[in-house]
Amino acid sequence: MKLRGPAVLLASGLIALHATPASAANLLANPGFESGLSGWSCSGAQAVSSPVHGGTRALQATPQGSDYARCQQVVTVKPSTTYQLSAWAQGNYVFLGATGAGVEVSTWAAPGGQWGQLKTSFTTGAATTSVTVHVNGWYGQGAYYADDIVLDGPGGAPDTQAPTVPGAPSVGGATGTSLNVSWPASTDDVGVARYEVSRDGGTPVSVTGTSYTATGLASATTYRFKVRACDAAGNCSAYGPEASGTTTGGGGGGGLPKRVMVGYLHASFANGSGYIRMSEVPGEWDVINLAFGEPTSVTSGDIRFRQCPAAECPNVEPEADFIAAIRAKQAQGKKVLISIGGQNGQVQLTTTAARDTFVRSVAAIIDRYGLDGLDIDFEGHSLYLDQGDTNLANPTTPVIVNLISALKTLKARYGSRFVLTMAPETFFVQLGYQFYGPGPNGTADRRSASYLPVIHAMRDDLTLLHVQDYNSGPIMGLDDQYHTMGGHDFHVAMTDMLLTGFPIMGNRGNMFPPLRQDQVAIGLPASQNAGNGFTTVPEVRKAFDCLAKGANCGSYKPRGLYPNLRGLMAWSINWDRHNGFEFSRNHRGYLNGLG
Repeated sequence: MKLRGPAVLLASGLIALHATPASAANLLANPGFESGLSGWSCSGAQAVSSPVHGGTRALQATPQGSDYARCQQVVTVKPSTTYQLSAWAQGNYVFLGATGAGVEVSTWAAPGGQWGQLKTSFTTGAATTSVTVHVNGWYGQGAYYADDIVLDGPGGAPDTQAPTVPGAPSVGGATGTSLNVSWPASTDDVGVARYEVSRDGGTPVSVTGTSYTATGLASATTYRFKVRACDAAGNCSAYGPEASGTTTGGGGGGGLPKRVMVGYLHASFANGSGYIRMSEVPGEWDVINLAFGEPTSVTSGDIRFRQCPAAECPNVEPEADFIAAIRAKQAQGKKVLISIGGQNGQVQLTTTAARDTFVRSVAAIIDRYGLDGLDIDFEGHSLYLDQGDTNLANPTTPVIVNLISALKTLKARYGSRFVLTMAPETFFVQLGYQFYGPGPNGTADRRSASYLPVIHAMRDDLTLLHVQDYNSGPIMGLDDQYHTMGGHDFHVAMTDMLLTGFPIMGNRGNMFPPLRQDQVAIGLPASQNAGNGFTTVPEVRKAFDCLAKGANCGSYKPRGLYPNLRGLMAWSINWDRHNGFEFSRNHRGYLNGLG
């Protein structure tokens, strides 16, 4: 499609550049986006506080590739009736239209940086009972804004009839992490707007077609699915009969127990906790992360790992003994990973050259020591989001895009045996419920929640996410209350966000979906000396009891029950020994008792 320039703006539907909105019998819900995106189905969009035409909010949407960032809403109308449709907009190219049985109307304009009004009209057919009103941009034209959208005319009779119950689903196409679900279509007196697919009785996922691919599943696991149909008025049928399917075996982390203990081993440096040889790591630990591989410079992507120098660690073992001890741990079913980053190892993959160097250098470390995979412990200023990078599924910031590409390359190189774990701080994950990058006004810390697109992109390959529930400021939970570290409520609230999912910056049109239970462990300091936010053994057990068994909960009540919550991570194995093995011995016994 080719678009003409400013000379055709009036013909294309731009009526005025500044006026007050006309009073209308508006049939649209939330026409000025004062309630965010409620009532609208959108892609690449969010409600912003500036610029606005009326009220306090407006729509901002940014086309990405072939996605024109459309927002749409289904409205009940009367047959054989004329309606007026209008909207106020800013942007290079903005489209406004409506579709339905016998209705196909659209207009466009290029109002630029001023508010301009688009107008069109249509007459419904003899059998038309609903239309879909839409507004969207055009590829390569940047963000557009829309506000005060009006559909003027008489409303149709309220739709109170639910669609028919969908037929029994079929489940197939199994891989180690996904299953395909399909089902016979339902019918409705107005039309089926969506289907809702529930897995194992959990919160349903909405789809518009008659098929769905469930991803991020555990290998060799059976899942149950059921489907219901809903119309645009919110009437939903009962769920149809259940069907089940089983994923194939394999995947990173194979051989690990149902409950895991992850510990960091100070392998490249010394501190007050003392050096521990690999052969001396207690058997309670299932995943041993070698801390740390660090870059030669912040932006080089060149990661190096060396054992602690003898001048710092007099009892360091020779490299041959170190490697032999790694083999012995692996023979016991343990996984040994290289952890990249840490407090002092900032890594910014700002270029594709740095990305490729990262892949080569990390692979060289894995191959030299025969490791099982990689732990990403990027802290400080390693990750951030550029202004306007708001689409979780399609990030554009180079340090994010290049890291995702590098991790996918490493996963492809080593295949199903590759273990991938991450240890972000709460600032980089759960803070996303309130802040994401620099925010719509560019005033927030651009590092806010910047791990989220990386976690989301790698969720099918991610073995474990153990967010550091320590060295954290207060974080708002799904109860809209702030929670502080050190007690069981903090761990329950932070973990619940990962397993329930949450709207990024409160925008339900941009959700961080839940992770699998077996992918999540709780990150903790092993002792008072290991970090701020130390949690006592009884408090940790109360948190795990609440999440996995629904018992011993405090003021925060999780949104679900998570019996397959994977385990615990500790900083660090060294600090645990320094504290008389309190962490590993107490928590290993507790986790084993859960089954």
